[in-house]
Amino acid sequence: TAFFSGGQRKDEFTKYRSPLVSRYASKEMSYNFSDRKKFTTWRKLWIFLAKAEKALGLPITDAQVAEMESRVEDVDFAMAAEQERKLRHDVMAHVHTFAYCCPTAAPIIHLGATSCYVGDNTDLIVLRDGFEILLPKLARVMDRLANFAEKYADLPTLGFTHYQPAQLTTVGKRACLWLQDLTMDMRNLRRARDDLRFRGVKGTTGTQASFLQLFQGDHAKVEELDRMVTEMAGFKKAYLVTGQTYSRKVDIDTLSVLASLGATVHKICTDIRLLANLKELEEPFEKEQIGSSAMPYKRNPMRAERCCSLSRHLMTLLSDPLQTASVQWLERTLDDSANRRISLAEAFLTADIVLSTLQNITEGLVVYPKVIERHIRHELPFMATENIIMAMVKAGGNRQDCHEKIRVLSQQAAAVVKQDGGDNDLLDRVKADSYFSPILDQLDALLDPKTFTGRAPQQVTRFLSEEVYPLLEPFRSKMDVTIELEL
Repeated sequence: TAFFSGGQRKDEFTKYRSPLVSRYASKEMSYNFSDRKKFTTWRKLWIFLAKAEKALGLPITDAQVAEMESRVEDVDFAMAAEQERKLRHDVMAHVHTFAYCCPTAAPIIHLGATSCYVGDNTDLIVLRDGFEILLPKLARVMDRLANFAEKYADLPTLGFTHYQPAQLTTVGKRACLWLQDLTMDMRNLRRARDDLRFRGVKGTTGTQASFLQLFQGDHAKVEELDRMVTEMAGFKKAYLVTGQTYSRKVDIDTLSVLASLGATVHKICTDIRLLANLKELEEPFEKEQIGSSAMPYKRNPMRAERCCSLSRHLMTLLSDPLQTASVQWLERTLDDSANRRISLAEAFLTADIVLSTLQNITEGLVVYPKVIERHIRHELPFMATENIIMAMVKAGGNRQDCHEKIRVLSQQAAAVVKQDGGDNDLLDRVKADSYFSPILDQLDALLDPKTFTGRAPQQVTRFLSEEVYPLLEPFRSKMDVTIELEL
C-alpha cells in the first residue's frame, strides 16, 4: 500500500521535508501557511467580491453566491495541480477548479479582479493571522519570565561585564533585562499587526479601471466596493494606492519585527547557555533525556541552543524582503513571488518555533543558589575592599594607609587564586592583620551580598508592575497553555 501502519505515506521520506514543519512548528502556524488555508481563503475572497458586486447592482444571483459558499472547503487539489500544469498560472487554475464545482456561479467568479486580488489579499490575511498566533505565545513567555523575575528578585548573583565578574545584581533583575527586550518586541509586533491594511479591490495596475468599467463610470460604487470587501475580510482600512501588488515594504516591516524578536531570543538563550556552563542556571532536563551519546554525565542546554540556531535563521530572512522591495520595477515584477513563498512563511514558522521553545524553557528554569553563592564568595572579597576602607576610616583609620594595606593583601590573595588555583583568602588575610582589628566584628555585615545589589529588587518590582503586567493584560485568558516539546 501507499501508507505505513501509522498512517504516513511511504513516499513522504523520499523527498526533502522542511524541518520547520516536520519537526518543530505548531499545528496552528503550520495550518496558517498551508495550501488549504490559502486556497479556501481565495474562495472566500471571491465570495466577498461577488456579494459586494451584487449589493452594488451587478447581475449576480443569490443562488450563485450560495453555490460558492457551499463549496468553499471542497478543494480538488489534484484538479488544481493539473490545471496549473496546463495553464502555467496558479490563480486561473483555481478559478477553473472552483468554477467546475460551481457551474452556476462560474461566469461571475473573479469578476473584474486580477490575480493579486486573491494572492496579495490572502497574504495580508495570513500575515495578520500569523501575528495573532505569535502574540499570545510571546505574552506567555513574558508571563513565565515575570514570575521567575519576581521569585528571584532578591537573590544576589554576580553581574558580568565583558564576561568578567562585575558588581552584583540579582537573578530577578537579570531576567528583567531579558523582559525589557521582550516588551519592545511585544510593542513592535502589535504595531506591525495593527499597521497592516488590506490591498482591497484595485485591479491590474492599481487604478481600479476594470471595476470602473463594470460600474459604468460610477466612482462612488467602486469606492464602496473596495470598502465593503475590506470590511468583509476583517480589516479596518485598505491601502489607498497600490500598484498591482501592495507595497513590498509592508513585508519589510513585518519581517523586521520578527528578525528583531530573533535577536532578543538569541541573546536570552545565549545568556542561559553561559549560565548553564557556570552551573548557576539550567533549562529543563527530562528524566530520560540524553545529553551526549559519548558522555552520559552531560546536561547540554539543547533547547537554548535550538533557539539560537533558529533565531539566526530568522534574523537572516530579513534580507529577502529588503532586496525584493528594492527591485519591484514600476507597478510590479513577478520576481517577488517565489521568494515570498519561502521567506514570509519561514519567518513566521521560525518565530513560532522559538517562542514555543522559549516558553518551554522559561516554564522549567532551574536555579542553583548554592553555586551562585559560592561564585559570589570567590569574588566578593575584592568587591568589598572599598567598604572595608570606609569602615576603617569611620573607625579612625587613615584612608591612604588602609588603601595600601588592602592593595598588598589583595595582590597576595589574587596570586593564590590565579597562580596556585586556590580559593580567595583575602578575608582570612584581613582577619589575620591586627591593623583591621577595629572592624573585625563588622566584616560579616560588610560582606552581606544583599548590600551590594543596590536597588535591583525595587527595580524589578516597579518594572514588572509598570511595564510588563499592563502589556500582558489583554492575553490573560490565554495564559494557561503549557508547552511540551515533541522533539
